[in-house]
Amino acid sequence: MPVRHRYDILTRITAMDPVRDHLAVHRLTATHEFPWDMNQALSFALFRTYAVPSIGELLARTGEFTERVQKRYDDTGLILDAVLEHGPDSATGKAAIRRMNQMHRSYEISDDDMRYVLCTFVITPIRWMDAYAWRPMSGVEKIASAEYYKALGTRMGIKGIPDTWQEFARVHDAYEADHFAFSEGGRAVADATLALLGTFPPHDKLPAAVVRQTSFALMDDALLAAFRYPQPNPVLAATTRAGLRARGRALRFAAPRTEPFYARQLPTIRSYPDGYDVSALGTFPTGCPVPH
Repeated sequence: MPVRHRYDILTRITAMDPVRDHLAVHRLTATHEFPWDMNQALSFALFRTYAVPSIGELLARTGEFTERVQKRYDDTGLILDAVLEHGPDSATGKAAIRRMNQMHRSYEISDDDMRYVLCTFVITPIRWMDAYAWRPMSGVEKIASAEYYKALGTRMGIKGIPDTWQEFARVHDAYEADHFAFSEGGRAVADATLALLGTFPPHDKLPAAVVRQTSFALMDDALLAAFRYPQPNPVLAATTRAGLRARGRALRFAAPRTEPFYARQLPTIRSYPDGYDVSALGTFPTGCPVPH
C-alpha cells in the first residue's frame, strides 16, 4: 500500500499484531516514523547507563568509551542497526548478536546490569517520543518494542527479562532509584560522550559550554546528581525543550517517509568511510579480563 498521508504508516502499524509482527512494527517505528528521534533516544538511553557505577566504571576501565569514543559510538549504533535492519535470525543479525555476546562475555557483567541496559532501550524511546516527537508511540508500538527487546535479550542470554513494556518501566525506574550514584569512571565516560556530541552538526558551530548546557537541559535531576552536573541555565533549558517540542509539532505536517532510514546512514557515523564488516565491529580484548 503506497504511503501518501502522514498517518498512513501508523494506520498500517495499528492493524498489525504487536507480538507476532514485533520486528516489522518496530522497524517501521524506528526507520519510518521516528528515525531521528529514535537515534537521540537510544543514545540517551546508553548515556543513562553510565550513572550506574558498576557500568560506568567498567566502561572507563576499558578505555574504549573515553579514548575511542567515536568508534564506540559508531560500533554500538551499527551493531544494533544490523539486527533491526536484517532481523535477528538473518546471517547479518546473528553476526551482530554474536559480536555483542563476545564483547559482553569478555567482562564480568551482572545479569541485573544487563537487564537494566535492555530496559533503557525500551523505556527511554517511549518517554522521548511522549515528550518531543511528532506523536507519542501507539500502544501497538510500545508492545512491539518490548517484544523486540525481549527477543534480543533472550538471544543475549539475559535472565529475568520483563514481560511487558509496563514491567520494563518498573524495573528501569526501580534500578535507577537503587543504583544511580556518582563514580569517577561514570563521570569520565559521560564527559567524553558530551565532548563527542559537541563535534556533531549543528553543535560543532556552538561553544562547548552551550552544548553542555543544552545537554544538561535534557537530563532529569537524578541523572544530573549522579554525574554531579550542575542544574542547567533555566532560560536555556526551557528554550532547548521548547525547541524540540516545536520541531515535533512541525513534523506533524511533514510528508511521511517512504523509505526507511537506518543508523548506518547517519552523518555522525564517521569511523568507516569505506564500509564495514559487522563481525569486525566492537572490541576484541586480548587475554581474559574476567577474574575467574
